[in-house]
Amino acid sequence: MFTARRATNGAPPSEATQPTYLMCDKRHLSFSSESPEDTLEIARALGTGLRPGDVVALYGDLGAGKTLFCKGVGEALGIPPDRIVSPTFTIVTEHAGTVPLTHIDVYRLAGAREADEIGMRELLSGDGICLVEWAEKIEELLPTNCVQVRFSFSGDDCREIAIAAADLPGFDDFRARSIRFQRGG
Repeated sequence: MFTARRATNGAPPSEATQPTYLMCDKRHLSFSSESPEDTLEIARALGTGLRPGDVVALYGDLGAGKTLFCKGVGEALGIPPDRIVSPTFTIVTEHAGTVPLTHIDVYRLAGAREADEIGMRELLSGDGICLVEWAEKIEELLPTNCVQVRFSFSGDDCREIAIAAADLPGFDDFRARSIRFQRGG
């Protein structure tokens, strides 16, 4: 189960978590990914359940699988995976798919204030699906009903993926499609 906790002074950045208010009234699932293909399959399963207006906030250390996960969501929307690359330098990349996809990487931004100055609120309230890498940098701008995906390392190619989401219309289908990757599933 995904549990929220506030980072304490001296806690490593990888243990810092989002404010607990973002976690309220959400359903939680935990997954074990033993390969990049597993991560893609979990992402595809989530992507098929997303609807226009959904925001997915991705948390995790460098190399944890955030961009790979975005590729899987994109595939579910009909976007070739080779078209989805980390928009670290451009910050925002928009893709046409069955539903428009906005891929945001805020790694290079100083924080929420800078993000707000470049129009992040408008991007987050768009008509398509929005994926935000390094979401911890702009938490105060994220909608409270965003889907949260947290990655942690559990071996060379292994990852633990924790997903917290409001009761999205497709959440039960997502859970069913991803059962083999769920802890205890």
